[in-house]
Amino acid sequence: MATLIVKHRVANFDAWKKVFDEMNPVRAKHGWMGHLVLQDAADPNVVTIVNRVKTLEGAKAYGGSPDLRTAMERGGVQGAPEVSFCEDADEKKGY
Repeated sequence: MATLIVKHRVANFDAWKKVFDEMNPVRAKHGWMGHLVLQDAADPNVVTIVNRVKTLEGAKAYGGSPDLRTAMERGGVQGAPEVSFCEDADEKKGY
């Protein structure tokens, strides 16, 4: 499994979230298994998305897709996002 972490500023969280949700079928096509959306505690328009993906290749394909670029524009993403592609090393649950 792999993780794609994206952090960026948006003009308006609610407007961005609507466009983000519309992208669920595109994410599924690239092997998405789920995601976690986080808002910065000091600025709710700074968003971090932790995406769980079947493969690193699927994450990279989605990250470079024209569909994603178009959605980011429609969703009001401001500036270039911070992007990290990660592979699982260890996970613990149930503390």
